Amino acid sequence: MKKTTLIVCMTLISWGAFAQHDHSNHDDKKEMDQKAEPTFKDKNTGIAYGHYIHLKEALVASKTDEAKKAATKLEASLGTVSKGEKAKTEAAKVSAASTLDAQRKAFTALSNEMATLVKGSTLTSGEVYLEYCPMANKNTGGYWLSNQKEIKNPYFGDRMLKCGSVKEIIH
Repeated sequence: MKKTTLIVCMTLISWGAFAQHDHSNHDDKKEMDQKAEPTFKDKNTGIAYGHYIHLKEALVASKTDEAKKAATKLEASLGTVSKGEKAKTEAAKVSAASTLDAQRKAFTALSNEMATLVKGSTLTSGEVYLEYCPMANKNTGGYWLSNQKEIKNPYFGDRMLKCGSVKEIIH
């Protein structure tokens, strides 16, 4: 009887250990499925793109002050990017905007300029997603760049977080 109880206990412990091990494998898979940020051949373009993503995320989160800070950093970084003058001008408009709605409106022209810069650059790794929401800007639409396929709409934030689709993958 002791031997049977011991075997049953060992079996249950083994199953528990296996289940715990199995869960950790799922976590590893999630980490492997997440893509790394894209890297650019031109370091300055990569830095500017990073600030742009920070700005986009601030708009997704509806954080006016954070968006202003990110736009200011983006504007400064675009001064060192070849052919970045137009994007720099548009970043200044986002930075100068005093309301979240005004920032989001100015973000449209900035995103178009950043898309032109990114498409004209060489990525050494990763992908950039050009995403689009037809309802942005009073149904005139708006594009933005992202590191992920998953839609997180900077024009509506949590009001319509998933509105939009991937229009192009930039390699």
